[in-house]
Amino acid sequence: MPLHTSMRGLRCFCVAAECLSFKETAKKLYLTPSAVSHQIKQLEETLNQTLFERQTRSIALTEVGVRFYQAVEPVMQQLVNTISEFNQAERMQEVSISMPEFFASELFMPKLIGWSSKYPNINIKLETIKSRSDHVTHTDVSIILSGKQQQDSHVYDLFPITYIPACNPELFNRLAAQGFKALTQVPLILHKARPYAWHQWAENVGFDGFQPKQIIQLDSMFSVARAAEQGLGVALIPLPISQAWFDKGMLIPLFSHPLYSHDRYYLVRHTNEQHRPEVNLLIDWILQSFQEELGQ
Repeated sequence: MPLHTSMRGLRCFCVAAECLSFKETAKKLYLTPSAVSHQIKQLEETLNQTLFERQTRSIALTEVGVRFYQAVEPVMQQLVNTISEFNQAERMQEVSISMPEFFASELFMPKLIGWSSKYPNINIKLETIKSRSDHVTHTDVSIILSGKQQQDSHVYDLFPITYIPACNPELFNRLAAQGFKALTQVPLILHKARPYAWHQWAENVGFDGFQPKQIIQLDSMFSVARAAEQGLGVALIPLPISQAWFDKGMLIPLFSHPLYSHDRYYLVRHTNEQHRPEVNLLIDWILQSFQEELGQ
């Protein structure tokens, strides 16, 4: 007997052994009662054994039928589980993640090509946030910027950031020879989350009598970098997250003195569902990607 016919017969047999009705078996398997009866009859002929006692309005397992069901049912169940696992593995999955918009544009998005190549069946749902106070916790994982040390077991330390005074090449050529005095000639740009950062930088480098001409606060780090790139003034630019702006020559450090801060990027896991390996895959990929980025 062909193998595929035997498998159909075994499936019909197991269902019939559980509900003791060819009619109910037919309903569950979307077959006709005569098709069920035919499959089981073929199975009995193959085994050369009677598996059911057929009565007018009911059926019952024979002694051989009981033993055969006890032997076959675990195997059939394992087969169903195996097929289900493989079907689940191939199904498109989704992981949601939130992060600051500047982190997304400068670091995360450029790396997604690598993710898509390695895990084509796991979709990414990305939400960006503008302010560090606007934490999103309904996603599977988040990347946050914080000045406070994170100790939770579901938090992973990515990297710290420093700030460097920078401007576009044209402004650099005009200001570089003036030293610290240059900072009193043009507007100074920073993110509104750190309104005193320029004064902190001046104090750290020993710039006494620091009196900026004008300070411009913007509400996104992309706006800060873009304003500096367009020549509005000198901005405090975060590194290493903005390294591409320097590599492409869009910005040039005006001074080499950085402003060190307690700010660090952290990866936070919000779900503890162990049956979602795709979440673990994303976390591992992020940790590995940014270790390579920073040479750690």
